Amino acid sequence: MLTGDNEGSARHIATALGINEVHAHVMPEAKAALIAGLRAQGARVAMVGDGINDAPALAAADIGIAMGGGTDVAMHTAGVTLMRGDPRLLVDAIDISRRTYTKIRQNLFWAFIFNVVGVPLAAFGLLNPMIAGAAMAFSSVTVVTNALLLKRWSPKGTA
Repeated sequence: MLTGDNEGSARHIATALGINEVHAHVMPEAKAALIAGLRAQGARVAMVGDGINDAPALAAADIGIAMGGGTDVAMHTAGVTLMRGDPRLLVDAIDISRRTYTKIRQNLFWAFIFNVVGVPLAAFGLLNPMIAGAAMAFSSVTVVTNALLLKRWSPKGTA
């Protein structure tokens, strides 16, 4: 945890969130430098912040996550903005992004299967064009239906 706050406050919050490593009294430039150092070592870094002092570090991270209710600069610099200022929402944000990425990969698979198989068969006259057209329509229905399954997702974090 990187923070410009005092050591006592930082340790208290870190303990509540289950964070073991704490760096307190860190200036904005030092936050960005620490993140750049981690990235140079090959680490993937996510930075969570809410203030103007966090903007350089949010920009330096692989993914910047701004807390809702934070400064406009932090929210504009970050790639993701949580709607509320509750750090426990990070777990839900990561979960839905992973599920969304999985759905994208599944949908690409189904779209390619239908089109890679159906279009050449129809082009070579081995498949009736009406059936090929129906298969392409079914491909679209499959992709949309699979994507709509994400609507079943519900957050596990705080309500």
